Amino acid sequence: MIAHLLCILSYNFNTFVILNVYSKLTMFCTTNTLPMDLLLKQGSLKQEVESFCYQIVSESNDQKVGILQSEDEQLQPSVSKRSEGELSRVKFMSNSNKITTFSKKPKRRKYDESYLSFGFTYFGNRDAPHAQCVLCKKILSNSSLAPSKLRRHLETKHAAYKDKDISFFKQHLDSPENNKPPTPKIVNTDNESATEASYNVSYHIALSGEAHTIGELLIKPCAKDVVMRMFDEQYSKKIDAVQLSNSTVARRIKDLAADIEEELVCRLKICDGFSLQLDESADVSGLAVLLVFVRYRFNKSIEEDLLLCESLQSNATGEEIFNCINSFMQKHEIEWEKCVDVCSDASRAMDGKIAEAVTLIKYVAPESTSSHCLLYRHALAVKIMPTSLKNVLDQAVQIINYIKARPHQSRLLKILCEEMGAQHTALLLNTEVRWLSRGKVLVRLFELRRELLVFMDSAFRLSDCLTNSSWLLRLAYLADIFTKLNEVNLSMQGKNVTVFTVFDKMSSLLRKLEFWASSVEEENFDCFPTLSDFLTEINSTVDKDICSAIVQHLRGLRSTLLKYFPVTNDNNTWVRNPFTVTVKPASLVARDYESLIDLTSDSQVKQNFSELSLNDFWSSLIQEYPSIARRAVRVLLPFATMHLCETGFSYYAATKTKYRKRLDAAPHMRIRLSNITPNIKRICDKKTQKHCSH
Repeated sequence: MIAHLLCILSYNFNTFVILNVYSKLTMFCTTNTLPMDLLLKQGSLKQEVESFCYQIVSESNDQKVGILQSEDEQLQPSVSKRSEGELSRVKFMSNSNKITTFSKKPKRRKYDESYLSFGFTYFGNRDAPHAQCVLCKKILSNSSLAPSKLRRHLETKHAAYKDKDISFFKQHLDSPENNKPPTPKIVNTDNESATEASYNVSYHIALSGEAHTIGELLIKPCAKDVVMRMFDEQYSKKIDAVQLSNSTVARRIKDLAADIEEELVCRLKICDGFSLQLDESADVSGLAVLLVFVRYRFNKSIEEDLLLCESLQSNATGEEIFNCINSFMQKHEIEWEKCVDVCSDASRAMDGKIAEAVTLIKYVAPESTSSHCLLYRHALAVKIMPTSLKNVLDQAVQIINYIKARPHQSRLLKILCEEMGAQHTALLLNTEVRWLSRGKVLVRLFELRRELLVFMDSAFRLSDCLTNSSWLLRLAYLADIFTKLNEVNLSMQGKNVTVFTVFDKMSSLLRKLEFWASSVEEENFDCFPTLSDFLTEINSTVDKDICSAIVQHLRGLRSTLLKYFPVTNDNNTWVRNPFTVTVKPASLVARDYESLIDLTSDSQVKQNFSELSLNDFWSSLIQEYPSIARRAVRVLLPFATMHLCETGFSYYAATKTKYRKRLDAAPHMRIRLSNITPNIKRICDKKTQKHCSH
C-alpha cells in the first residue's frame, strides 16, 4: 500500500519529498499493530491516515502535494481551512485504492499601468481582466497580458505607433470616443454561417428548378475558385464547411417550403376572405397533380400564392380533389366561410371532376361563387370560323407537318433558307392546347412562302396552294386576325388581373371586330397589315367571295364572344371608379353609400386613386373606410383567369423531368410559385444543433 501511494506521489513531487513521506509513513505503521490495508479499511483510522499524510506533505519545503480526500466523506474543517488557496485537490478512491488528480487553477494575470505604453488598457473584471487595445478596440484574453505579447500586437498591427510614448496612448484613451462603453457584437460561428449559406444556396437551387446535385458539383467548386482568386486559399477552404450534398439540399428545400407554408397559413387565418383557383393535370411519371392557388388581402395589397401542390395517389375524381383541399384546410384550421369564389376551367354546363370538386367546395362554403376561366372562354369562342377559312387553316397545318415530321426535310429547308437570306430558317408546329401557337404558326408559314415554293416537291398535293393567290390571301388574313386575338389573350394574362380588366379588354375587342367588319365591307384592309402588304405586292384586289368570308368570320366571332362574355348590368361599377358614382348603387346599403360619399369627397384619396392600382387602392383604405373598402376587396378577390395554374404546370414540367421522375416536386413548387420569401434566420434559429449539415 505504501509503495502504491509513493508511486502516485512520484508524478508530482521530487525525490526529497517522497523519501520524507516514506520514512514517516513507515514509522506510523510500526506504531500500529494492524497492517496498512486494514488500517485504511477501518473508518475510525482512515481519517487519521489522511491527516497524517497531509501533515507530511504540508511540512515539506518543496512543491506542494494535494490533500488526500476520501470518496465517502470530506476532510475535517481544520484541514480544509489549511488547504484553501494553497493546494490543488486530489481525490483518494479508498475502495479501489486509486488517486485521481485535478489540474491546478489557471493563473490569472494582473493588469499593470505600464502596459499602457504598449497601447493596452484592461477590460472586464479588475482581478482577471482582458487586454483591450486602445487603437483598434480589439479585446485579447487574460493570457495575453504579457509585455512581449502586447508589444508584438503593437508592432504588427500598429507599426506606425510603435515609437509613441505613453502620453500618446493616454491621450487616445481619454478621448470621448474611447470613453464610450464597448458595444458587444454577436458574431455567428462558422457552423451557423455555413448553415445559413447552405439554406441560401438551396433556395436559389429551388428557384432555378435545377437538380440538387448542382450545389456540390458546380456551385461549390465555382465559389471556391472565385474566393481563391479574389482573396486567398485560407478563405477558400471555409467554403468546404457549406454542405450542399444532394440529401442536404433536399432537406433545406423542404425546410424552406415549410416556412413559406407556415407564413401563408398565418396570413390566411387573419385575412377577411380569399378566393381559390384550381386545376389538375398529369406529370411525367403518370401521377395526377393538383394545383390550388389562393388570392387574399395582406398588408394593404392583394397577394397571390400557391396554396397546395399535391399528387393524387388513387382515383383523380372530383371527390378526391375536394378531400385533398379539405384536409389541408382542416389540418391548418382555415375557415371555409372565408372563401368567396372558386375559379376553374369547368363551366357550369360541364360535367367532370373539376366541376364536381367546385360543387363540393360551394357546399361547405355556402357564400362562395364559381367562375369559368375567361381565357378558356376566349379560346372556345375563336375556334368557330367559315368553312373556306377552316380549310385554308387545315391545309396550312398539313404543309407544316409534311416538313416538320421529317428531320431530313427540316435540315434541307434550313440550308435553303440560309442560302436565300430568309428571315427565318424553320417552321413552327401547331398545337391545339397552346392557344397562342396558331397565330405564330400562320405568320411564319406566310413569311417563308417563297422559300417553301422553291423547296416543295411538285409531287406533294398541296404544293399548288403556295402559287394560288386566293389561298394566300385567306392565309394572310388568318395570320393577321389570329395575331390580334393573341395580343388580346396575352393582355388578359398575368398576376392581379381582375374581372374588370378582362371585360374591358373584351369590350375593346368587340368594338374592334365591328370596325374591322365595316372596313372590309368597304374593301379597306389597312387594319390587316399582312393582307394589305400582300395585296400591294401582287397589285391585286380581294374577290367578293373572300371579302364575304372575312366579314362573316368577323361578325360571327363577335356574336360568339358576346355569347361567352355577355353584357350585364353590373352593380359593382362603383368599385372600378368610385368618383363617377352619383346615384346609390343597388348593391350598397345606405350606410355603405354614405361611407362611399365620404371617400369620394376626400382629395387625398382621389390623388391615391390615380397613383395606385385598383387592388392596392381599395386595400389601402381598410383602416380608414373599413366597411366600403372590405366590400370592394371582396369584389376584387375572385380570379379572372387560370393563368397561375397554367404557369404552375409549366414550372412543374420543367422541374420534374423524365430524368427526375422520383422527385417530390411539391416543395419546389411552393418556393417557385410563391411570393413569400422564407425567413432563413428563423429556420436556423430553430435548429438545436448548429452544425452545417443539420
